[in-house]
Amino acid sequence: MTKLKRKRVPLLTRLRNYFITGIVVLVPIGFTLYLTIFLISISSNLVPNEINPNNYLPFSIPGLEIILSIIFITFVGGLSLSFIGRRVLKIVNDIFKKIPILRTIYSAIGQMTETFAPKKNKQKSVVCFEYPRKGIWAVGFATKDNRGEINKRTNQALVNVFVPTTPNPTSGFLLMIPKKDLFYLDMTFEEASKFIVSAGTSDTKKNN
Repeated sequence: MTKLKRKRVPLLTRLRNYFITGIVVLVPIGFTLYLTIFLISISSNLVPNEINPNNYLPFSIPGLEIILSIIFITFVGGLSLSFIGRRVLKIVNDIFKKIPILRTIYSAIGQMTETFAPKKNKQKSVVCFEYPRKGIWAVGFATKDNRGEINKRTNQALVNVFVPTTPNPTSGFLLMIPKKDLFYLDMTFEEASKFIVSAGTSDTKKNN
């Protein structure tokens, strides 16, 4: 029984394959490192010198501002859940909501952040619908049911849906979609965001 001879791959073809594989491996690593270094470099410029901890140390620690910011935000989040924290937060909310112009910005940003915050009742927010035409599907985040003038004028049960762009999910656009034309997915906010940022290359959760 004669052995089958393996087909010899030309050197240029192998080098091309190695190069493409190298790109696939290095691009995610390089982009992650670049983004990390970029965030560390701009963090020192965003923090005022008066409160920048590196100005009070004998040597500078890269990324210290980010670490302390995360600790501070976590501390404020925990404090806001306490009885005293809720009272203080209510006073701050009332002050901002009484200032012209600022109250509009503050209320809009507050509602948006509350929409994407983890919900205790595990209410679904990731939706799928046909867009921009029939037969083509898009993924978005249902922010809330539309109960304003648009809902009354159209005489339909509408849902406000934020559709993020790829690969930058922080930008996007707002659609008001009839509730009957969309359905909710068994995906968390993190899973849907990963799916969008990766341009659909990450796997979605499969239902049994």
